[in-house]
Amino acid sequence: MKESKVIVALLAGLAAGAALGILFAPGEGTETRDKLCESLTRLSDSIKETAGEQLDKLTEVLQDKVIGTIKEKLGFAAAEEHPDDLEHA
Repeated sequence: MKESKVIVALLAGLAAGAALGILFAPGEGTETRDKLCESLTRLSDSIKETAGEQLDKLTEVLQDKVIGTIKEKLGFAAAEEHPDDLEHA
């Protein structure tokens, strides 16, 4: 969890730095707005990708814990008799 917070904070810092750099750089307003929009779009895509990866990891961990808990509650011998039932639960 700490790793994902660090990644999100890093991306937010990069976006803020890029936005400030673009805003204070000399150039036309239209050009500056276009650069800012492009930068924010890239940031948004990066955040979506990172969030998706973290969600996939969380889903996998939770699924493993649920299956482990079910096996524990049913007893290991019963879990070995019908392993397919637990995997589809």
